[in-house]
Amino acid sequence: TKTQQHSAQQQHLSTVWSAVAAIQVDIPQDQYEFARGDNITLPCTFKSALSNPILAVVSWSIVGENVIITHYHPNGVTEIKPEYEGRVSVEANINGGTGKADLKPSSITTADNKKYECQVQNPKDNVGKDADTTTLTVLVAPSKPICKIEGTASYGQNVSLTCVSEEGSPPPTYKWNRYDVQNNSGAFPPKTTEKEGTLFLYNLTTETSGFYICTSANKIHSTSCNLTVTVLPPSMMNIGSTAGIIRGAVAALILLIVIIYCCCCRKKDNDKENYAMAPL
Repeated sequence: TKTQQHSAQQQHLSTVWSAVAAIQVDIPQDQYEFARGDNITLPCTFKSALSNPILAVVSWSIVGENVIITHYHPNGVTEIKPEYEGRVSVEANINGGTGKADLKPSSITTADNKKYECQVQNPKDNVGKDADTTTLTVLVAPSKPICKIEGTASYGQNVSLTCVSEEGSPPPTYKWNRYDVQNNSGAFPPKTTEKEGTLFLYNLTTETSGFYICTSANKIHSTSCNLTVTVLPPSMMNIGSTAGIIRGAVAALILLIVIIYCCCCRKKDNDKENYAMAPL
């Protein structure tokens, strides 16, 4: 019957597929995210065309760098690079033609932000996909940013406000906000530009004065710092300059009076001495 013929064909195709099937290595996700300090697992599974492989070599490496760990089946020997000793292990389990080869890093740091490759090799099953990759991102909240002003906040001048967090993973983004002297949220002065945490203020006026807040944020947390910008009007600057000149002139006049007084006193003392020594 047609049904029997179809069933026979399926069995035949299944037999052929089993004969030609190749190794398939798979990491479920392209990227994994964990918090700094965690003990984690990067999973790796595989299927082999061999129902009972005599030998299998499982290895994890950092793409473009070096092999971290190598595990040999069936003797169970595991080799770890010295710099990773005590920090990583592999959980390998080969059951027939399927298995897993999970990498287990401990106490992860931002130095572990890498792309990793899992590879499974069977000497008699070298056709197919014997490796897969994934990226590890170690999450760290941004540190409190440091805010600085570069330049002199004088009328008509240009300054830049910088904002930098020393750490954060993924790298934090920065956003500036401004509040005027009445503590009302407001727009930035004309021509203001913002780039990578730096706010550029041009042609300062009294309207530029205010309270500037920078927020550093990533998907973990956000934190902020602030600066107060005070720009004096030209009249106040002139008054300040005039007052400085007057103060300098007064100080010079006082010094001159003191010098004249000292000279007069010395002259009187000399006159008295000369009078006392004069012959009678």
